[in-house]
Amino acid sequence: MKKVKRKLAIFDIDGTLFRSSLLIELVNSLVENKIFPEAAKEAMDKDYFAWINREGSYEEYIWQVINIYQRYIGGWDREIINKIVQRVVDFHKKRVYRFTRDFICELKDENYFLLAISGSPEEIVKKFADYFGFDRAFGSVFEVQEGRFTGKVLYDAAKNKKRILKKFFKDNAEYIDFRESVAVGDTQSDIPIFEAVDYPIVFNPNLDLACYVIKKGWPVIVERKNVIYRLDKFEIANK
Repeated sequence: MKKVKRKLAIFDIDGTLFRSSLLIELVNSLVENKIFPEAAKEAMDKDYFAWINREGSYEEYIWQVINIYQRYIGGWDREIINKIVQRVVDFHKKRVYRFTRDFICELKDENYFLLAISGSPEEIVKKFADYFGFDRAFGSVFEVQEGRFTGKVLYDAAKNKKRILKKFFKDNAEYIDFRESVAVGDTQSDIPIFEAVDYPIVFNPNLDLACYVIKKGWPVIVERKNVIYRLDKFEIANK
């Protein structure tokens, strides 16, 4: 019997489905549980307050968080970290955008294959994606030796979305119908997934992605408070 292929939908997670960053919430929880020292939180605060006061960028802030995670994760038992990961997912799993949450439900009803790709650590990406019924999830991979993290990054998923997709397409050509494929993301790191699908949906874009979208003419969805807007035309202020 010939197998029925499933259509594909690709989602970023941080800032696209989750209304924060999984990595940020994980680091905060690791500090609260005294896995990471208070110095880790203090190192984050400067960039955090610069961002919320519109004196710095979110990109600067998130890169600081990534550096802190890499600096302090080395030597910790993977099972201990996984317990914190589960707590973070349990606490934050409903802190999501309505548009993407409901869109995922619609796609599941239409039997789409749901693929998540996020730059956050794979341990937390997979648990979060599992809760929402994703079929497959990829995140950044941090090296583990003898059950403990070394602090070394083996694979940065945010920088390698194009490579992840290329391998996924190759490995799953027998099962996935790539026609009418959909992608949803919010930053320039999602451009490779937008360009790989038939229907890109740009959601709450950052400045770099918004500038790119103007050239491409892709549809933009903005969710603000309890209102969802579709923007067919927009301008960049103070670019």
